Amino acid sequence: MKQINACGFLLVVWVIFGSLSSVQGDLKIGFYNESCPQAEKIISEYVKKHIPHAPTLAASLLRMHFHDCFVQGCDASLLLNSSSQQAEKHAIPNQTVRGFDFIDRIKSLLEKECPGIVSCADIVSLVARDAVVTIGGPTWKVPTGRRDGTVSNKTEALNEIPAPTMNFSQLITSFGKKGLDLNDLVWLSGAHTIGIAHCNSFSKRLYNFTGKFDQDPSIDPFYAANLKKYKCKNLSDNTTFVEMDPGSFLTFDTDYYKNLLKRRGLFTSDAALITNATAKAGVTTLANSSDSVFFSVFAISMEKMNQIEVKTGSEGEIRKHCALVN
Repeated sequence: MKQINACGFLLVVWVIFGSLSSVQGDLKIGFYNESCPQAEKIISEYVKKHIPHAPTLAASLLRMHFHDCFVQGCDASLLLNSSSQQAEKHAIPNQTVRGFDFIDRIKSLLEKECPGIVSCADIVSLVARDAVVTIGGPTWKVPTGRRDGTVSNKTEALNEIPAPTMNFSQLITSFGKKGLDLNDLVWLSGAHTIGIAHCNSFSKRLYNFTGKFDQDPSIDPFYAANLKKYKCKNLSDNTTFVEMDPGSFLTFDTDYYKNLLKRRGLFTSDAALITNATAKAGVTTLANSSDSVFFSVFAISMEKMNQIEVKTGSEGEIRKHCALVN
């Protein structure tokens, strides 16, 4: 694939967006219009009331949605507690996921309004969108009608969720298994414009990249030195938080892509995006584009992601409590 200029990029975006907006499988916009007409309003109002007081939770809820969809599809299996086997939430990638109580409170409101109607899977999908919108980020279409899964497996989560240590080819394989392509990888990675990360998710890049107590040569030396001095002061630090997009980690913008081109991506998986010519061209286009362009393409990929392997019709169930199978 050759590099495209900004006009060509926008044309491709328009064509893809137009084709995707009408392809939603067994889901549909307004699925609850008759069975629970106030459902989406209840969710939206709760999010708008509480996220401004805890804006970092928007990134956490978006991350929850992403991690859920990559394992068993978008079916809220991440929310289940362990039973006869350890559940997804106990896998290493999910041990720092926050927002379970937030989802539970919304589920409780919906159960009072219309018992047994609205799935936890739809709540997770809608909340992720509404939380991002509340902090000034993009919106996207969320067709509903997902049903909740009944299986949650720790090992599967560990194997399926893309790791921050992955290189480009591993990322492409991981995303490809879910029906996502190179553009989706570049566009969805932009979610790292908000949120924070623990030092232990990237500190090997600073202290022991190849097992020889060396530093990752692909990271900007000045950025690495600051991380070592002020944030992750040793390899064993697993409690300190670092902004994923320094200076604007609460703002959904293109600074993430600008930082990638300065070799200031926090994860190995971030840095990987500029190791491939086509991906780097996409990064460069977004770094030099307006936020509105970024918002448009992010929405395209979110609309693809929120339909990964969804359960509909008679599949799965509608949980009464999001952490428990009925």
